[in-house]
Amino acid sequence: MAEKRIIAITGATGAQGGGLARAILNDKNSPFKVRAITRDVNSDKAKELKKLGADVVQGNIDEEESIKKAFEGAYGAYCVTFYWAHMSPEREISNAHNLAKAAKHAGIKHAIWSTFEDTRKKVPLSDNRMPTLNGKYKVPHFDAKAEADHYFTDLGVPTTFLLTSFYWENLIYFGEGPKKGPDGKYYITFPMGDKKLPSLTSEDIGKCAYGLFKLENEFIGKTVGVAGEHLTMNKMADSLTKVLGVDIIYNEVTPDMFRSFGFPGADDLGNMFQYNRDFEEDFCNLRNLDFSRSLNPDLMSFEKWVINNKNRIPLQ
Repeated sequence: MAEKRIIAITGATGAQGGGLARAILNDKNSPFKVRAITRDVNSDKAKELKKLGADVVQGNIDEEESIKKAFEGAYGAYCVTFYWAHMSPEREISNAHNLAKAAKHAGIKHAIWSTFEDTRKKVPLSDNRMPTLNGKYKVPHFDAKAEADHYFTDLGVPTTFLLTSFYWENLIYFGEGPKKGPDGKYYITFPMGDKKLPSLTSEDIGKCAYGLFKLENEFIGKTVGVAGEHLTMNKMADSLTKVLGVDIIYNEVTPDMFRSFGFPGADDLGNMFQYNRDFEEDFCNLRNLDFSRSLNPDLMSFEKWVINNKNRIPLQ
């Protein structure tokens, strides 16, 4: 029997990386084994991955040498950064550069880089439809990742560029779940109008990435996108109402209003939702549902996800 090849996974205790690690570890017939890279090998999540059969190693994407060491001997690498830990586009770009250099150094045969589109191609910095942030971005957490894509191609790393989507887990962890208004009713608040938002559970991003690794070279050099559903906010509210047993209403606001909420990253997210709203067709087309299902036949619906997580979604 052929020896299993190593997939080195950054962010292995996070949402996307953890989803990929579990997808591989839960498949007894997988041709791969997991090298889970994390800053803290003693965290509960790291210990859980080890218990499932992962090789857990220390690595820090801020430090090029540590990632080079963590990638050594691996066939594939899942490269993901976590912008919201620091909200610095410059650090995001530096982290991506470290990942690309480490992949090149290790001779990685297939890297998947979790990225986004560069919104400035459709909304130039001179376009006042949305504010320019940090002096040179429209949606910093999108644009910084896109700006770093070239490191992988310039270095000749065999890479699939994976466009992800809004996580449904944001309703649990990111403060975007239902909140009680002054009238006692519950609302979800987004500046999306009646447009559709490509979205999915982060676990399914990992399963789709696993599908890409299993296809070997088929999507190397290509950009692909994944989503579980393309949902209007009214449809999302309807599913939440049905499962949670409480009336949830979509509170439509303008992007300007959303940006004014003042929480860290509100301006970035306000611009992101506006971009998704204004370029709905392109944004959805890049995240094709049939393609996503071909990579991951178990792709979950939003309603099923709410059923599975109804006790975790806070009603604030």
